[in-house]
Amino acid sequence: MAKITPFQGLRPKKELAAEVATLPYDVVSVAEAREFKKDTYNFYHVTRSEIDMPEGTDVHSYAVYEKAKENLECFIKDKVLVQDKEPCYYIYELVMNGRSQTGLVCGSSIDDYNNGIIKKHEFTRPEKEKDRIDHITTTGAQTGIVFLAYNDTESVQAIIDEWKATHKPENDFTCQDGVRHIFWVIDNYAKVASITHNFSTDVPATYIADGHHRAASAAKVCKDMRENGYSIGGEESFNYFVTCIFPASQVQIMDYNRVVKDLNGKTNEQLLAELNADFTVTKTGADAFKPAKPLEFGMYLDGSWYKLESKPGTYTTDPIGILDISILSNNVLDKILGIKDQRTDKRIDFVGGIRGMQALEKRVNSKEMAVAFSIYPVSIPQLFAIADSGNVMPPKSTWFEPKLRDGLVVYTI
Repeated sequence: MAKITPFQGLRPKKELAAEVATLPYDVVSVAEAREFKKDTYNFYHVTRSEIDMPEGTDVHSYAVYEKAKENLECFIKDKVLVQDKEPCYYIYELVMNGRSQTGLVCGSSIDDYNNGIIKKHEFTRPEKEKDRIDHITTTGAQTGIVFLAYNDTESVQAIIDEWKATHKPENDFTCQDGVRHIFWVIDNYAKVASITHNFSTDVPATYIADGHHRAASAAKVCKDMRENGYSIGGEESFNYFVTCIFPASQVQIMDYNRVVKDLNGKTNEQLLAELNADFTVTKTGADAFKPAKPLEFGMYLDGSWYKLESKPGTYTTDPIGILDISILSNNVLDKILGIKDQRTDKRIDFVGGIRGMQALEKRVNSKEMAVAFSIYPVSIPQLFAIADSGNVMPPKSTWFEPKLRDGLVVYTI
């Protein structure tokens, strides 16, 4: 069963929360983060502290992590961030385009992560892990929340719903992207104990939706601290990592689309002809084609959209083989375009569905890319089935919106 813990969150003063909160460090570029350098309270000063260093500074240099530590300490000294006096749970609701999802912010057990109670569906990359390891160990804090999901449990949801109905939120603001962020603090001892108990009895597993590198990094920091004798009772804060856990029924996965720089030496006509072996290809014209169901894809080529429908025999029924991204990878990206490893091949790039079909058209029309593919999104049941089977998805298979904001609560170790 899942083991969670309340914690003494480091949170922005109520009147500063909207100014502090930022998108996760890994969904913005250095250039995008630098646009907020002049904003005194912006949390990129901690998560992307290279914005306070000279341009061209190695973002993985020791100086950058030291700057993050300095900036975090300044936020604490100036009481921009204030630590709760008692361990709390936190409720975090996000509202986007009229749809809301409400999660519980807590510490999740590193042992659960190591023992497979917290289930994974992606590989991680060592260089990205090292970045967060260095950030955590230097700052003494986990500054980014890992997004988990679990099969709906009435006992937990009832407590969350009751608290929301009877308490005013600590924070309630809407960002420039139109996403509303609402945050409650559960500081009642009995409610906190009840949530801890219900998770330990009613939630057999949780699933990483977004944040595999943050989770893996926290686990390695914990391992190192244990090996160096810092763990005495096993309940020290570094034995947990900060998560926001959402019921599966509220979680939405968006499409994660592909653009490719060239056609692997083929002409447009040759590409279309080769696609006909595994797909029924229909030209739809100038209107963007967004797949409406599994086993169909959109393709943007030379100013026109095409609908690709998978023929029998192009996929298997196992949890990985039935994924639309697997079908595209096996029958198009690898077989025709020669892209063997999407993690390392520089000819391919990925476009989150939040950016729309126009983003795909723009990349191709600019001649930066030769072809784009729109993909039907992975479902939550598919994600859970793959994680339960111990398999991993192809890279960049899922895009989650809305994004949790960094800075609303920091977990110190």
